[in-house]
Amino acid sequence: MTTASTAPGGAAPAPAPLVDLVGVGKSYGNVRALHGVELSVRPGQVTCVLGDNGAGKSTLIKIVSGLHQHTEGEFRIDGAPVRLSSPREALDRGIAAVYQDLATVPLMPVWRNFFLGSELTRGPWPVRRLDIARMKETADGELRAMGIVLDDLEQPIGTLSGGQRQSVAIARAVHFGARVLVLDEPTAALGVKQSGVVLKYIAAARDRGLGVVLITHNPHHAFLVGDHFCVLRLGTPELSAGRGDVTLEELTHHMAGGAELAALRHELSQVGGVAPEEPPEPGLPEREEAGGGRPAP
Repeated sequence: MTTASTAPGGAAPAPAPLVDLVGVGKSYGNVRALHGVELSVRPGQVTCVLGDNGAGKSTLIKIVSGLHQHTEGEFRIDGAPVRLSSPREALDRGIAAVYQDLATVPLMPVWRNFFLGSELTRGPWPVRRLDIARMKETADGELRAMGIVLDDLEQPIGTLSGGQRQSVAIARAVHFGARVLVLDEPTAALGVKQSGVVLKYIAAARDRGLGVVLITHNPHHAFLVGDHFCVLRLGTPELSAGRGDVTLEELTHHMAGGAELAALRHELSQVGGVAPEEPPEPGLPEREEAGGGRPAP
């Protein structure tokens, strides 16, 4: 097993990584989707993976969660090299992925979705039946341990807000033994308030000692809860830095593609009538279209 390294300045040693990716890559035939990824997931920390569409985030999720196997580098769990063959094998090793669709049945009650596919039963075979009382009690206890209080576990999970459904999925993964929680864009389709709810429960999972991998394209959300940041661009790492080594502005700059934006600004500066460094103030009316017409409201 990988030993914990000593932090600089005589501080307490950093915990050994639960998951370690060393030069990991993935190719589909002649297409290289991912290359040279270095990523460590430690207990009690949130590792944020950022990138625009096509950056390789989905490929990285599939490798870590066991859906696809890497073709380059080394994937280690608890210091031992592995090649996961299925999501079930990943889950058996403590790695759980929560995707955007959450794998829930909207019309089923909250407690039933909590145990979906892993229902508790009682009684002798072949007349075993669902142990509904114990499932309700367990679901309520686990949700409350994460700070999630629902008035009625019988309500269909589809009636909950997006943030609440994400939180239930996180609590479910924790209950079934996840040590590493991989969250695929959990705030992508949520408003500001519901995104805050999800980020609060991500912090709660971290505080319970889980290693969390937060996949997102929102640097502001990442910076609120992240301990380490990895920015992918076109399948390769552009930035890998701890919280104390990068600012939100720098993270946003890398996320937006600073070099490309600088080149674009230079090109736009050559176009007559365009002032890329002085964008119009929000709220000002736009100019009328050629040939007349009212200004935009």
